[in-house]
Amino acid sequence: MSGRVPGGASDGSFWLLALSCLLAFCAAWCSRSPVARADAASPAPSGAPISSASGAAFTAEVLPARLERPPLRESDRPPGAVPDDHGPSLAIFPNQRIPLFFNHRRHVKELGLACTACHEKARTSHAASDSLLPSGARCDGCHGTDHRDLREVRPAASAPQGQCAFCHVGYSSAAGNRVATLLLPKPNLRFDHALHGARHIGCAQCHGAVENLELATRDQMPRMRGCLNCHQAPSPAAGRARSECRTCHLTDPTGRLQTTFSSGTLSPPRWLHDAGHGPDWTLRHQLVAGNDSRFCANCHSPKDCADCHDGRVRPRRVHPNDWLNLHPIASRQNQQNCTSCHREQSFCLSCHQRAGITLSGPFADSAQRGRFHPPKAEWTDGPRTPRHHAWEAERNISACVSCHVEHDCAICHATAARGGRGAGFPAGVGRGTDPHPLGFRSRCASALRQNARPCLVCHAPDDPNLLDCR
Repeated sequence: MSGRVPGGASDGSFWLLALSCLLAFCAAWCSRSPVARADAASPAPSGAPISSASGAAFTAEVLPARLERPPLRESDRPPGAVPDDHGPSLAIFPNQRIPLFFNHRRHVKELGLACTACHEKARTSHAASDSLLPSGARCDGCHGTDHRDLREVRPAASAPQGQCAFCHVGYSSAAGNRVATLLLPKPNLRFDHALHGARHIGCAQCHGAVENLELATRDQMPRMRGCLNCHQAPSPAAGRARSECRTCHLTDPTGRLQTTFSSGTLSPPRWLHDAGHGPDWTLRHQLVAGNDSRFCANCHSPKDCADCHDGRVRPRRVHPNDWLNLHPIASRQNQQNCTSCHREQSFCLSCHQRAGITLSGPFADSAQRGRFHPPKAEWTDGPRTPRHHAWEAERNISACVSCHVEHDCAICHATAARGGRGAGFPAGVGRGTDPHPLGFRSRCASALRQNARPCLVCHAPDDPNLLDCR
């Protein structure tokens, strides 16, 4: 053998040329863009050789080579999408599986088709549950196929774009008319395509720049942040785009938002009124609820609050461990925080009775324990000092009525204590203490005419003191 090949190339240069061709082929093969696919991974297509229009044979394995998927740019995503949002909410848009080859860029930019040319039902759809995917019959006009009977779909006679494997991922001619199942769950949302179209809202305002994509997936579904661009706009610009949550979100029979779905749980994002239910939500929720409790009421009922705030279980993050010793100081300051969770007559009084610090407690007012008020010489007898009950009643009557009722006051202050039989008390009961201020008799007639009820708590209708004011 001469060591030279036809054309004059030496053995070394020949093998170098062959190696270069092999490397170029491998580089071209490895650099091909991945096939456009659905959210869930789809099997690679396979099938018997299909004849092209020119008579050349090609297999389904090489069909993906006709798709060169460009990288998804942030500008192509729907308005409101951010780089780290990981797609729309699974609770609203469940996972999909779309085992199809499709090139939106080819159909829209190169062929000049409008969105409604394929998604024609979007013009008249009033519910998000409507299927807006193009039917097989819509594809027949261009691809030469026949989908009138899905049990006997007829591919095109010779055109490659009319073969089943041209659109259906994983199709095999041995499978007949069976193709991979398309899974497109209904969104858990209220949406009216026809209404938005009538308001001249373009498809890209909700779905992004689909014309730059091949296969559009659930990542092109709307984001709530983008929806609020219109639904939270000032009144003249918003028009009929209301901002109430139930405008778009599903509700239960009580009118509250439905938050639990088979695909996930709906919770507000952090950017919406700072209401994201993250790890720090237990500490932050009081500020959000205090700023706008009606916003919380979209999803929560009063029972949800009472489960933690009914006062039966002491939240360790609200009260310190020695709160039983400290709480008298806070309660006597008439803090509204106490009554936001506790009720005096049902919670405070029952505990005081069990502890024996009320007149009706098990130990009454014994010398060792059970006395809540100062001793009798200071609390009820004269002279009146800052420790006298009259001072306390005038300073904060709300603290008194947390344990006492009118009957308790009338025992001492009713005119029956002066020997009469007014207000239903027997003669001689009470101390006959006059609760009225100095000079009250000169204006008692006016008070009686305005509201007689407070007078009748202590005075009988035939009480001489009452008759003088008539």
